[in-house]
Amino acid sequence: MKVRDESAEFKRGRGGKLLLRIRITAEIDGVRSDYEITYSRRGASNAAKGSATAKADAPGGREADAERSSALMEALTGKRPSVYRRSNGTIEIECDREHLDGFRRYAELADAIAKWLEETGRS
Repeated sequence: MKVRDESAEFKRGRGGKLLLRIRITAEIDGVRSDYEITYSRRGASNAAKGSATAKADAPGGREADAERSSALMEALTGKRPSVYRRSNGTIEIECDREHLDGFRRYAELADAIAKWLEETGRS
């Protein structure tokens, strides 16, 4: 596994919520791809939750893309994300605050994550 690039940016979602989008370009098992995790605040506890969707057009299809995404997130954060298969065929990869804290170890992401946590209410 080789990480080629990491970046983070803010975006306004539906309803005006401030989202954090983490982008990682990596080569895993010879497949180079862009991976994107979008964090938002959810629920009454305002919990930081991230999600990504496996791409159907990725080499090997959704299942292979979900496996590569999960392996990447585990390698970068130390924790494997949850993977859910929806009835419509999509595969969702979900991350929590522990993953976000793991991403903060990387200088390219740390400042943006800290700013997003501060601006969205709880650090």
